Amino acid sequence: MQNTYNIQAFGKLIGKSTKTLQKWDREGKLVAHRSSQSNRRYYTHDQYLEYRGLKAPEQGLTIAYARVSGVAQKPDLAHQLAALRSYCDVHTIAIDEWIQDIGSGLNYKRKGFNRLMEMVELGQVRKIIIAHRDRLVRFGYEYFETFCERHHTELVSINGEHLSPEQELVRDLIAIITVFSARLHGLRSYKKVIKDAALQKDQD
Repeated sequence: MQNTYNIQAFGKLIGKSTKTLQKWDREGKLVAHRSSQSNRRYYTHDQYLEYRGLKAPEQGLTIAYARVSGVAQKPDLAHQLAALRSYCDVHTIAIDEWIQDIGSGLNYKRKGFNRLMEMVELGQVRKIIIAHRDRLVRFGYEYFETFCERHHTELVSINGEHLSPEQELVRDLIAIITVFSARLHGLRSYKKVIKDAALQKDQD
């Protein structure tokens, strides 16, 4: 999600024409910012949130997020949730919503994860608390951390190493190796096709 929008992009985002936005700016109904270099109108993401009637970041939700890879790890999920509750009790943090997922940390299509990121993007979340970095994602945590910061959401990991099951890491590494092995095999097959085609051409 962008932090600023030109007048055309902002109009498309909220379903209004450029002329309407220009009129609203003149009337003070929705005042645009002005670029110091070009004096062109632009709008911020906060203005988008305000227009949509969404909660401001400081009024947003505090969400606890937990994840395990498979159904067989439900005891680990319960242990993870208990650790999060304990942390919140000690730090007097009130949780507005608990979101749980059962799915690999390599899978970015998890239902709870996608819902959480959408809420962050819409400015509805003030703080996310997780047991360990890899409970959110196996790789690319820094990207999502920056994504949250950009939308004024604090991402808190209690860094519980014991809350990150080793068997999950092994399973994810095997999955990665399997994918790359398949790609290498496909690449070799592709090279063979090219080589055979070249030989056929020479023979012709």
